[in-house]
Amino acid sequence: MNTKRILNITAAVLMAFCMVPTGLAAEKVTAGQIIAIKTKAKLGDAASMHNLGVCFLNGWGVAKNTAEAVKWFRKAAEKGYAEAQGNLGLCYFDGLGVAKNTAEAVKWFRKAAEKGYAEAQYNLGLCCLNGWGIAKNTAEAVKWFRKAAEKGYAEAQYNLGICYANGWGVKESEEEGVKWLRKAAKQNLKPAQDVLKEAGLTW
Repeated sequence: MNTKRILNITAAVLMAFCMVPTGLAAEKVTAGQIIAIKTKAKLGDAASMHNLGVCFLNGWGVAKNTAEAVKWFRKAAEKGYAEAQGNLGLCYFDGLGVAKNTAEAVKWFRKAAEKGYAEAQYNLGLCCLNGWGIAKNTAEAVKWFRKAAEKGYAEAQYNLGICYANGWGVKESEEEGVKWLRKAAKQNLKPAQDVLKEAGLTW
């Protein structure tokens, strides 16, 4: 299997936002729901704080306001709410509503990752792999990709497969590489399907 051609793994994968407000239907957030979310958020409910941040980030039921999104993500993140910690990290990573700061992004990714939040584990793995806001460490990247991959996170399964195929941060193993690529491909992740297809393998 010639997976060594696929060297730039970040070209096919992106940072992952937790975009859907818990218990709500994304773009169909109503004015009444926003009032309820704001009320609970102001009373200190971390999930509502996070949901309000997501709504402001996307302009769902409110005018889009990334600075306001960061404000509510931070409030929830400081209460230990993992999804908010992950999203606050992404705001810092992308410079959304706050000055871009990859080291601060890594700090928040790590907090969420250590709570077992798969998206943050994956994002932290990308940072470790590429040296974004942290010293490059491929073994650490593999560690976090594996944690997210074992939770079924397709992009992490893909990256873990590519790491095995290239011997990045782990002993090179075509068998393990194919195993993880197939797991990602079965979840319809196109980059994984493309790698397997080009190698003449099925999933």
